[in-house]
Amino acid sequence: MMKKYEKPVVVVNDELSEGVYAASGAGCYDVTATINQENQNGRMDYRIIVDAVHNADHVCERQILTVTFDTPVTYSFSNGTLQGSATGNTIVVAYTYHNNPSDRIRLADLIVTCDKFPQIVNVKLED
Repeated sequence: MMKKYEKPVVVVNDELSEGVYAASGAGCYDVTATINQENQNGRMDYRIIVDAVHNADHVCERQILTVTFDTPVTYSFSNGTLQGSATGNTIVVAYTYHNNPSDRIRLADLIVTCDKFPQIVNVKLED
């Protein structure tokens, strides 16, 4: 049985310091990504939380996270394994979490560096 697609609602507020991107309708994960900590006192890194709900009829042991930004960033850290280039607008990281059909994954460990506040323009988690 397919889940009914609900279009995400986006609200623009220039006074907020967080960037949030929501993806829905593609693959078996519903995903959001939030830049929850930005650079302070000359530190130019940004810490990103990714929340994903596995809406599927299968289990999996491996996930591929793809995050695309509006400006080039440099990968700094995650609990996954970087796949491909560490610098650019798109960062790809492989994770190895066991997921039951309706499990939730919270990845609070993706860190990138950038000269200015990056915006997340796309996020995807696949198994």
